Amino acid sequence: MFASFFRSRDWALWAWLGGCLIIGGTWYQVQVDVAINKWFGEFYDMVQNALGQPGAVDQAEFFATLLSFFKIASIYVIVAVMLGFFTKHWVFRWRTAMNDYYTEHWQKLHKVEGASQRVQEDTKRFAAIMESLGTALLDSIMTLAAFLPILWELSKNIKELPWIGPVDHALVYVAVIFALFGTVVLAAVGIKLPGLEFNNQVVEAAYRKELVFSEDHPERLTPPTVAEFFGRVRKNYFRLFFHYMYFDVAKFSYL
Repeated sequence: MFASFFRSRDWALWAWLGGCLIIGGTWYQVQVDVAINKWFGEFYDMVQNALGQPGAVDQAEFFATLLSFFKIASIYVIVAVMLGFFTKHWVFRWRTAMNDYYTEHWQKLHKVEGASQRVQEDTKRFAAIMESLGTALLDSIMTLAAFLPILWELSKNIKELPWIGPVDHALVYVAVIFALFGTVVLAAVGIKLPGLEFNNQVVEAAYRKELVFSEDHPERLTPPTVAEFFGRVRKNYFRLFFHYMYFDVAKFSYL
């Protein structure tokens, strides 16, 4: 899936230049987040000052501060919209590269169970996952990196952690360690989920294929056949529901 896009000469410009553009746009968006965070601090300091000392902040200064937020927020909206638009196009090019690769090797792939569904639906699903989960992961990593300098400054007054003892710049270490800890724990807890999802796709493809055959040969769709194929689907889904249950326990507990 990756080689068909990132190692292809035909798609090299889209893959690498487009990827760099997305990374750069995401980083810029995170920097705007930092600017908004800074603005909130200054704004609420001003509000606290105005409430504590009546007349300390005039109306012109108040509206000027709101106008500065409007400028920052406008940039954020424009960048977010344009980045989302480009990311959708970029991911679809990735799907196109995968589609071209698999159809070129169709003579070898058509014997695989549910090959048509694998090419059409799985590439579509992979593209959707990369658009949502991939960009969210990139944004999370960059957000953590962008806010670490802020945490570094805020940590100057925190010299000690409970149960651990003296630690310089404690907030930075807590943020990084807790993020890594959560990632590792959830990955370990959910390690069976990808395989179960794959098994679900296999039994779903077999059931769908039998239904397609039955469109031209209705006599194939007998109650025992339906019970057999859909029984496999039900068994896999019930097992998947159980594994998602304890994964959700770990996920929501961590959050």
